[in-house]
This record gives sequence, C-alpha cells and structure tokens, in this order.
Amino acid sequence: MNNQLVELKDLKNNPTHRVPVCLCLDTSGSMGAVTGNFTYTGKTSFLDGKKWDLVDGGTSRIFELQQGVSLFFEAIKEDGTAKYAAEISIVTFDDTAKCLMDFTSLEDQRVPELTLGDNTSMGEGVNLALDLLEKRKQMYHQMGITYYQPWLVLMTDGEPNGNPAELDRAISRTVDLVKKEKLSVFPIGIGEEADMAMLNRFSPARRALKVKELKFREFFDWLSGSLIKASQSGPGEKVKLDVDSIQGWGEL
Repeated sequence: MNNQLVELKDLKNNPTHRVPVCLCLDTSGSMGAVTGNFTYTGKTSFLDGKKWDLVDGGTSRIFELQQGVSLFFEAIKEDGTAKYAAEISIVTFDDTAKCLMDFTSLEDQRVPELTLGDNTSMGEGVNLALDLLEKRKQMYHQMGITYYQPWLVLMTDGEPNGNPAELDRAISRTVDLVKKEKLSVFPIGIGEEADMAMLNRFSPARRALKVKELKFREFFDWLSGSLIKASQSGPGEKVKLDVDSIQGWGEL
C-alpha cells in the first residue's frame, strides 16, 4: 500500500509524458553458458531440457546481461529528459515468471540481481510483462498523464518449454497490440541456440535480431539511445530507429 502511495505521488508530481518499458529477460539454466577462457571439469548437468558440460572460469551470458542492464539504467538516468520520462520494469522467466522490479520513478530504482533458474517459461514471462504494461497504462489514465507507445524487450537464448497454452496466448496478445499500434516489441535472441523463428512470431512489424558475441553492452547502448530519442519526441510522433547502428551488435 505504501509503495502504491509513493507511485501515485510521483505520477502527480511529475507530469512528463511517459515511456513505459518492460525488459522481459530469460534467466533459464542455459543463460549460465560461458565464453572466453575456461576449463572443463569433467562434470555434466541437465538444465533447461539439455545436457551441459560444467566448466571453471569464463564469462556467463547472465553476467554480461546483468552488466548491460546496469549500463542501460545509467545511460537513461544521465539524460535530462529520459530520466523523468522513462519508466522501466523487469520481468524474468525460468521455471516461473517473476516481476523483479515494478514501474516507479527511475531515481528510486536499483537494478536487481539476475539469478538462474532451470526451464524457459517464455509465455508466462511475456504475459506477466503485458499485464504490468497494461496496469501501468491504466494508472496513467487515472492520473491524466499522457504516454508514448509502451515497449516490450524480449530477450532469450533458447526455446520455450513452459505451458504451450500460455505461449500461444502471449503471442496472440503481443501481435494484437502491435497491429493496433499499442505496443513496440523488440525480440532479441542470445547465442546460437536461440529460437529465432519463435521470436519472429511475437513481432509482425520487425524481424527478431540476434546479439552477436554476447555484445549486450552495445545492444543496451543502442536501446538507451533509442529510448532517449523517443522521450524527446512529441506525443504521437513516429520515431525512426537507428537501423544502421544495429550492425554493431546484432544480426538477422
């Protein structure tokens, strides 16, 4: 209840046009896969529906993702307009979907620690993200605050293995919102095992992209620049994304 009162006070005191963004992040066991200098231990583990060799050393996907998210927050906070306009929530999905961070003033937010689970409940994660975005829009309406088209950033390194019905519902909801121009979705694949065909099902407007060589920092630098550009535009104005710079971190 106290958190909700703080949110309402912030919305009332800060009438800036808002950009709600939900980062929907895969934290399944496969996000523990590493690159760089490592040595095999000779042990194996069964995670996320696959058998994995256990190693010592190297840099994991989830570590690089954590660093990228932190840099994203820092970049937004450093921009005079975006830090008051952008509102970010974080949803993770592994065995279940969890809201690690709900929408509130960016100044009050601290990036939570991303921890590994096992499976890839992608449908559950996306549905929770869409629910949070819808709830935030309703709050904007109640407080008379205008907002830009919400953003959903979906990042995963594998295939969904959660509830098939939840996955179908998530795809249907996302596509419907995109076609009605009520949502911008950014599907991002991680690593060679990412199911790009599945990610494309979420996005009727733009192709899913893959992060090259775990270049999460470059991706989130591009994302923060795009968000800053959107926050500086006028309500209803179409914002053209910097397609050329995608080549620095992503590939089709």
